[in-house]
Amino acid sequence: MPAAPITFFNRLTQRLETEAVYGEGFLRFTYESPLGALPLHALVKRAAFSSWYGHRMDAPASRAKIAPFLATYGVDTREFADAPDSYRTFNEFFYRKLKPQARPIAPEDDVISLPADGRHLVLPDIAECDNFFIKGTRFDLAALLRDAALAERYAHGSMLISRLCPVDYHRFHFPCAGTPGAARRINGPLYSVSPIALRRRASIHWENKREITVLRTPGLGDVLLLEVGATCVGSIVQTYTPGAAIEKGAEKGYFRFGGSCFITIFEPGKIQFSDDLLENSKAGREVYARMGDVAAHARG
Repeated sequence: MPAAPITFFNRLTQRLETEAVYGEGFLRFTYESPLGALPLHALVKRAAFSSWYGHRMDAPASRAKIAPFLATYGVDTREFADAPDSYRTFNEFFYRKLKPQARPIAPEDDVISLPADGRHLVLPDIAECDNFFIKGTRFDLAALLRDAALAERYAHGSMLISRLCPVDYHRFHFPCAGTPGAARRINGPLYSVSPIALRRRASIHWENKREITVLRTPGLGDVLLLEVGATCVGSIVQTYTPGAAIEKGAEKGYFRFGGSCFITIFEPGKIQFSDDLLENSKAGREVYARMGDVAAHARG
């Protein structure tokens, strides 16, 4: 039986589309084949593998991969802050900056913006979600946060999961204004965050290496911001200054090579997600949208 394609709703085109999965053959073998379980657990999920691959993407020879990548995935080079031929390695290209006008930030005071480019899924009430990628699976917030008191406080909170593919812009930003604390790291393995993997192992979100930042805001309480690493992500790089007030849309950091994930968690009753996010998430389908676009509105 042919493998099921990965479909998503594209907010920009207002159509259902099929995702072109980077390294799809390898992912399907590793996560869907019984034979793939051996290299997955012995090698692929381990930090050493991702570190090795990340070093390859830092080598000068990796520069040769940029042009074929651009051609294959149709990346819009007009958005780049620097010329495509200025990048010395593939990793430099991967965590590239964009021109400010390429990602306008929704200006309204009551709007929470998307923190990253990618495919987005929302849980309006985390405790009520019992079919997270796999039927009968609840999102384990306590495992994700490694803090029982914090997990209890946000048990009925709202969650935005932003999944970044290798083709996406890989810098992440603050979804609202406030004052961020220092990031807290939780070590773990580095499974893929592709739906191909998540359909077999939804717990990847609360198993993988991740970093947690508390953003104190004037109107939304404390917003939790989490970067989740994944296979071939060389590292999570924070570029913000802890303790310094930031504006909505300010850069928080970037992921080095690989697909990855950014999770935003709001206190109960604070926000209302956009209709397209709610409708598609209810159907188990992600929404593609870009950093700075509307994610939710603050409740009055």
